[in-house]
Amino acid sequence: MTDIALTKPEVACPHPLLTRTAVQANRLLAVMPKDALERLLPDIERVTLVAGDRLDDVVGGLVHAYFPADMIVTVLVPTVGHQTTKVAVIGREGMVGVPAFMGNGSPYRRLVVLNTGDAFKIPATALKIEFDRHEAVMRLLLRFAQTLITQMAQNAVCNRHHHVAPQLCTWLLSCMDRLPQDHSLRVTQEMVADMLGVRREGINDAACTLRQLGLIDFSRGRISMLDRPGLLANACECYQVVKRETDRLLPDRLAT
Repeated sequence: MTDIALTKPEVACPHPLLTRTAVQANRLLAVMPKDALERLLPDIERVTLVAGDRLDDVVGGLVHAYFPADMIVTVLVPTVGHQTTKVAVIGREGMVGVPAFMGNGSPYRRLVVLNTGDAFKIPATALKIEFDRHEAVMRLLLRFAQTLITQMAQNAVCNRHHHVAPQLCTWLLSCMDRLPQDHSLRVTQEMVADMLGVRREGINDAACTLRQLGLIDFSRGRISMLDRPGLLANACECYQVVKRETDRLLPDRLAT
């Protein structure tokens, strides 16, 4: 993947003070303890992130953490030869910027916005204060960190042992789960090949097979999911492993 210069990583929206209801688009903020969230709300900004933006320089400085509302960030690890492999995707279920509460430095080499959408930006210092002071906040954020570790470990297995077509099904399902509703992704086959760490020809063959089965359609840099049950039937077990762990660790009920 070609490096993308970080020139204008976000566009602030005119929301001087968000409400508890407004931030419920993000799963972590939706279950954040009420008192902690009320203290954070004055510092939360809703921003628009554009597909292709690089967040690793921003997050790496531990200035802000980002809680996606309707967009996805792909965590990529580059090699010496400038190839990349996807190790995780983060959407509305979580946050980008675990180092904001885990310690200095960023464990990620590259954080790329996959689709244009909104996220809630929170100063790292404010988030760290709540993490240190509120046990329920600490448990919640550490549980998300555990889901991220599970996803990274499972992707390592997936990248090594599974064929391209099942990997592609798993990746598509994982992305769609992190968007407000099932719809198409603006992504080229070359970008998917970079994220899965395989040759473009392999992605093209897999995508054509899935299209012949009526599971997806693709054209002009867009992939549409047509048959979710069919994709589930053809995905590798990695999808269910990560989904079960995420559902187990992250609560759905609102925190009090």
